[in-house]
Amino acid sequence: MSNRGKRYRNAAESVDRTKLYSIEEAVKLVKSKASVKFDETVEVAMNLGVDPRHADQMVRGVCQLPNGSGRSVRVAVFAKDDKAEEAKAAGADIVGAEDLVEKVQSGDIEFDRCIATPDMMPLVGRLGKVLGPRGLMPNPKVGTVTPDVAEAVKSAKGGAVEFRVEKAGIVHAGVGKVSFSEEALIENIKALTNAVVRAKPSGAKGAYLRKVAVSSTMGPGVKVEVNSVAGIAE
Repeated sequence: MSNRGKRYRNAAESVDRTKLYSIEEAVKLVKSKASVKFDETVEVAMNLGVDPRHADQMVRGVCQLPNGSGRSVRVAVFAKDDKAEEAKAAGADIVGAEDLVEKVQSGDIEFDRCIATPDMMPLVGRLGKVLGPRGLMPNPKVGTVTPDVAEAVKSAKGGAVEFRVEKAGIVHAGVGKVSFSEEALIENIKALTNAVVRAKPSGAKGAYLRKVAVSSTMGPGVKVEVNSVAGIAE
């Protein structure tokens, strides 16, 4: 912690690293210690009892946050003809087909979420090496490969958050801004946690949801009692 700034160190001193806080206590503490000039993102990290190296232990999904994410999400849609028009009408920021493939291949990626109609996937599949490492590759499991592009765009703009377990068994996602009310943040955190619980893979053995922590972008992590956020029995 010696390399941390004074603001962070002061905030960390008020957090008991050995204590498990209720979600209500944790959110209140995170909000009270967010003191930078911008509206920090509130983030949740979950340690899961899975080994993502095994296909039957991969955890991935999407959660519609009840109070939105507070982010302005730029959405790109791969679609043609009527579906392209539907995407534009729903508020997509970028819509295209072969022309959009060429832009992405050239490194021009000015979007945060990518959606495609099923008929476009042979084209989009060529972009796996570009979009995959960025977590942007459309996938039917999270609703980003769909004929209903209008609904997918509205969902992405309205606060849909994708989650995917990392190599160390961690799921990490933003669930709102520190300017949100405590109640709104708690609802979003519980929604995400329960979505992760519902996505429990068949190969997971033993305790699944092991640890949960909440933090702001520039603040220290606060450990949370698992039972105070997971409303679904494992």
